Amino acid sequence: MENVVLVIHLILALCLIGIVLLQRSEGGGLGMGGGGGDAMTGRGAATALGKLTWLFAIAFIVTSITLNVIAADKSGSSSVIDRVGDAPAADTPAVPSADSLLPPSADDGALIPPRAD
Repeated sequence: MENVVLVIHLILALCLIGIVLLQRSEGGGLGMGGGGGDAMTGRGAATALGKLTWLFAIAFIVTSITLNVIAADKSGSSSVIDRVGDAPAADTPAVPSADSLLPPSADDGALIPPRAD
């Protein structure tokens, strides 16, 4: 289900990008486009592209919200911080004590073999 909505979401994003790039710049945002006079304006096409843009934008927002709801359902009631605190401590290596790092001394009876008398 999530993959289907995600594919639709990506297709809508590409369509929305394409339909916005097809529209004529009426505000002259970068100083491009605009010219051409009344004979080449095509207001009917502009309103159709505007309606199509609104349709793709609404569908894009709906799929965004749907993906958000699906992700919230998958996560359940736990958070990432809760899962980090539950990590087992057995995976960490044990730190040797300071006594085990010292070389054996003459006082250690266990390390000196007994006399054979």
